[in-house]
Amino acid sequence: MRELIVELGERSYPIYIEAGLLDRMATIFMEHAISKKSPILIVTDTNIAPLYLSKVEKHLQQYGFIVHSAVVTAGEAAKSLTNLESLVGSALEFGLDRRSAIVALGGGVVGDLAGTLAATYMRGISFIQIPTTILAHDSSVGGKVAVNHPLAKNIIGAFHQPQFVLYDLNTIQSLPLREVKAGLSEVVKHGFIWDESFVSWCEENVSNLLQLDAESLGYALYNGCSVKANVVSQDERENSLRAILNLGHTIGHALEAVAGYGELLHGEAISIGMVGSAMLAVRYGVDEQVYTRTKALLEQLGLPTSIPAHFDVDAIMRAMMHDKKFREGHMVFVVPTAMGTVEIKENVPVSWVREIVEQLKREAS
Repeated sequence: MRELIVELGERSYPIYIEAGLLDRMATIFMEHAISKKSPILIVTDTNIAPLYLSKVEKHLQQYGFIVHSAVVTAGEAAKSLTNLESLVGSALEFGLDRRSAIVALGGGVVGDLAGTLAATYMRGISFIQIPTTILAHDSSVGGKVAVNHPLAKNIIGAFHQPQFVLYDLNTIQSLPLREVKAGLSEVVKHGFIWDESFVSWCEENVSNLLQLDAESLGYALYNGCSVKANVVSQDERENSLRAILNLGHTIGHALEAVAGYGELLHGEAISIGMVGSAMLAVRYGVDEQVYTRTKALLEQLGLPTSIPAHFDVDAIMRAMMHDKKFREGHMVFVVPTAMGTVEIKENVPVSWVREIVEQLKREAS
């Protein structure tokens, strides 16, 4: 089993990565002193529930845990205040108390929604992440949880670290190819911001990753989680360093908002955003190879690298103005300085950003 520690002093926690962990997760629950006297609420979605919910419930109940579940409709639209309110009602109905735990069984949407519930219910209770997608290797680590508003993604949320993250690689095998590709967008992002050698490894192992080769996938997820854990350990609340994890997210989040949180998967939007950030880097004098290499790897992984032609540029720009990374009238971007390193630019000219958005859109036609 691969294991990482997110170092946060007394709130440090492990990430477990291995195939078959769902078959022995009760032991891990007991090792982390999850209460058997207080109810547990598993939050999952309509895609994952038919695959794993019954197995998880029965396994935990077999070891004496009191287990309830709530199932939300799959998709980014699930991250709503309406669903959050409904889940609070479920938690009250099932008698959850301060010693209870919320378990997120699913992808990044479920993790964000369940994490926001855990952060706010009774002012915060225990939270366990059981990610079932590649994309969630990023969102399940670091404690950033949120729901969306129609005008802005992830604008309502908190920092609430999990007790532990349990990553059963067998759950990845059920993913549709489109979700595999979207998840790999965030995997390679960690190489772009931190480790050129990992980018090179990804370039050499595209085929293995797309085919979900167990050894390659385990190595890639371990490396991605390692970067995330390292960054979070140094800057938990995104005061400085952690912001580098937002590579591609300024444009990406705007595209998701304009698309109505449905047309583009998160990883697809971030892929386009990373190409835009690499274009911006060239304007700051960075070697153009960073742009060409970024775009080439994302295209090899089958990810979009241009904005769909029907998207409105004005709407995208307005969405970026609502983003958390828009400060005091200036645009804030994470920009590559070389392959494997980035820096945060806090005074990016709005005119440059608009030109890049227009260029990304032209490339779709």
